[in-house]
Amino acid sequence: MRQRVRAVALTVAALLWATVVAADCNGAPEPCRIAEGTYSVVLPDGAKGPIPAIVFLHGYGGDGEGTLRNRGMVDQMLKRGYAVIAPDGQPLESGKGRAWAFHPDRPSPRDETAFLIAVADDAAARFGLKRDRMLLAGFSIGGSMVSYVACQAPEAFAAYAPVAGSFWQPLPDSCAGPVRLLHTHGTADQTVPLLGREVMPGLVQGNVFAAMALWRVTNGCASSDPDRTERRGIFEIRRWKSCLPGAELTFALHDGGHDIPKGWATMAMDWFEDR
Repeated sequence: MRQRVRAVALTVAALLWATVVAADCNGAPEPCRIAEGTYSVVLPDGAKGPIPAIVFLHGYGGDGEGTLRNRGMVDQMLKRGYAVIAPDGQPLESGKGRAWAFHPDRPSPRDETAFLIAVADDAAARFGLKRDRMLLAGFSIGGSMVSYVACQAPEAFAAYAPVAGSFWQPLPDSCAGPVRLLHTHGTADQTVPLLGREVMPGLVQGNVFAAMALWRVTNGCASSDPDRTERRGIFEIRRWKSCLPGAELTFALHDGGHDIPKGWATMAMDWFEDR
């Protein structure tokens, strides 16, 4: 009898865990669907009233379901009271995973910026989220997509936090307006090096330091040197706060490679909440 009870308990636990990690529309078995595509979302337990959200964009070959399986990151966000929204990029030609179409010289069948704005609008209306308290973040090419959205539509989200991904060559000549942006990058990143690299002929990752210079100009920052540099755990954080009203630029470096470093989620949420 005890073995049967234990077996049932384990089965129930497995089903509950599957519900947590599966791509879903806050409990529904399928992702949320809008005209332009799909996204997954999870809300904190007992969420009441409008709550803030983090929209996180997956890397190359990933999808929204994979984002929600990063329990170390997602659970920290949920515990802080954030909904986590995980949009799906466009399917790769190989049929294995998805990616984001952001390169200025490569046409896309979908307007990615319009899609991400539509995801945020739909999730806010459907789940009662604070549309004006959404942070757009992403990893690798998801981070690149975040950078392009910030440049093209700076008012679309409250702030932006790309990780290990930035502009590609040619960099934009200018951006539409000032933003709050936190860029995080590993100094040992060989997949998306800080100085950029040629992935294939005609496809070149941009220099991250050049991107930061563009952001300083966009934000109207008073100096090329940061106003403050501080050490927080593994991060060396450079801040430009003497910028246009409402604008802020933060550059967080760490010694690691191409990953979402441990402690990033807490650091990013602290930054987002520090106005």
